[in-house]
Amino acid sequence: MKSAILVFPGINRERDMARALKLASGNDAAMVWHAETSLPKGTDLVVVPGGFSYGDYLRCGAIAARAPVMDAVRAHAAAGGLVLGVCNGFQILCESGLLPGVLMRNAQLKFICRDVHLRVERSDTAFTRGYNAGQVIRVPVAHGEGNYAADEETIRRLEGDGRVLYRYCSPDGEVGDTHNINGAAASIAGIVSEKGNVLGMMPHPENHVEDIMGCTDGRGLFAGLAAHLKRAA
Repeated sequence: MKSAILVFPGINRERDMARALKLASGNDAAMVWHAETSLPKGTDLVVVPGGFSYGDYLRCGAIAARAPVMDAVRAHAAAGGLVLGVCNGFQILCESGLLPGVLMRNAQLKFICRDVHLRVERSDTAFTRGYNAGQVIRVPVAHGEGNYAADEETIRRLEGDGRVLYRYCSPDGEVGDTHNINGAAASIAGIVSEKGNVLGMMPHPENHVEDIMGCTDGRGLFAGLAAHLKRAA
């Protein structure tokens, strides 16, 4: 698995992501500066990590979405290449048009930083092969604007096409307002593109991949990606 991690001013989770990818695949990820106009040759997976690109000025991800490197990312996705955006990365993917919808201020207008539970809705995608459908995993969140919003038609299309991959839930998998930490439409924590090759999610699976953290539930996402690309090779 050959991975490329984008680096913008204000991004702060690139090293966490690089470590998770190295543990899953055995290969070092390339760090790609936002001013570059191309991706490393042979890139399988592009990752847009979390943080606060450009200080979250204008709207979260709005400036980063217009960086030179994003044209290469759009071309990579159009050709079927895998793209993963986490937290600020999810916001950037929405702002760049790679995913529908937008991430708004959390419903309670407070920054949320804690572990949450997610229900894996499908296990037949590149981003969920490491899990079972219906499985509940625990991963951290750290965001102030994670409230996913879209018009009713978009939500219906996402649901009807099975493009919601991760949903906020209780420890036993119950979905509802009580467990919807930020007010996201339909408790959405992660969605994929129409082709299924671009995933955006607010929680941080890269921070739960090692035993020393007390939980390894995020490991399945990266192990699944590595297995998917190994099979495709």
